[in-house]
Amino acid sequence: MSDPKTSKNILLLGFVSLLNDISSEIIQPILPLFIASLGGGGMAVGLIGGVSDGLPSILKVLAGYGSDRLGKRKPLVVAGYALSAVGKLLLSAACCWQQVFLLKTLERSGKGVRSAPRDAMISESAPKEKRGRGFGLHRSMDSAGAVIGSMLAYLLWQAGMSYSSIFLVAGMLSVAALLPFWRVKESFVSPRCDVSLKLSDLSPDLRRFLVIASLFALGNFSYMFFILRTQALFSGALAVAAPLLLYALFNLIYAVLAMPVGIWSDRVGRRKVLALGYAVFALTALGFASVTSLSGLIALFALYGLVYALVDGSERAFVSDLSSASLRGSSLGIYYGATGVAAIASSLVAGALWSWWGAEATFLFGAGAAALAAVGLMWGMKWQDKNIA
Repeated sequence: MSDPKTSKNILLLGFVSLLNDISSEIIQPILPLFIASLGGGGMAVGLIGGVSDGLPSILKVLAGYGSDRLGKRKPLVVAGYALSAVGKLLLSAACCWQQVFLLKTLERSGKGVRSAPRDAMISESAPKEKRGRGFGLHRSMDSAGAVIGSMLAYLLWQAGMSYSSIFLVAGMLSVAALLPFWRVKESFVSPRCDVSLKLSDLSPDLRRFLVIASLFALGNFSYMFFILRTQALFSGALAVAAPLLLYALFNLIYAVLAMPVGIWSDRVGRRKVLALGYAVFALTALGFASVTSLSGLIALFALYGLVYALVDGSERAFVSDLSSASLRGSSLGIYYGATGVAAIASSLVAGALWSWWGAEATFLFGAGAAALAAVGLMWGMKWQDKNIA
């Protein structure tokens, strides 16, 4: 039986993520539309999406390593959420897409500081046989916030609020997300650790998985391209309303399925769940390359939500499974760093393909990379059907 204090930790961290994601997802579906309104095209979206998601991943490496060295997780987690709140508040004052680029990178840097220590806290707050459930619960609460935030974005836009005013509301909610931390307990039971940050310290299985996860990240470009693809199929008010509502559908599917998928991964193994997720993304990207109807978009955004339910928490749980307790923060940080570098390349390549050859080329690229990752996981790690402590 798990310690009720550790279970409470996961619930509290989930509540922080729920509030923070309400804030973030008010911004997310509107951001590419805001960039377009400021004169930014496909290359600008690719630059902002890639760098703001990828560059802070360097911080994830350092933060994960730092939490292992410090022997504490909570201070870095709190600092990361606070930095994101500052970035969101300042985003409301942006008046050109270059400023959006800088402030979005600042906001995402907060995620870079908090993610690896927070995921280490989640891992340490659940017994290994229920680790998938713990990550699934956290991702479910996180994505429930995303559903609420997406719907709030639509309602605030319908109420006639400007983009800047909507961003200000989001920033205030992000500040409120810091409040539950006073009840969160430190999870790290080790003293200050003298650890190094070397790939050679990671297990061969983990190094192999990092390559496969990075290949998938190369194809899993920014969600903003899915929003722009949707907007291009509509005109008038629907060019804003349809992307917002479909993005809410994506988050709803993700929220509903994240915890059941986490429990399922505890039973059948992470490898099978992840390979399915990679394959479904490949099919989803192929669908976006050719979609022309609203019904098609509804089905594809639902599949997109299923992909995140299958992949997001399962990748983190798999990294935790394959890492030692003393290097768990560092391992998660290196995972984020590797996939983050791939994310920079992914969105920059996707933006270039979009500008040169159109949306179809971008989504075909994503489908190909994801399909290769699925094959690599099924064949390259076929002995990993059972969880590893």
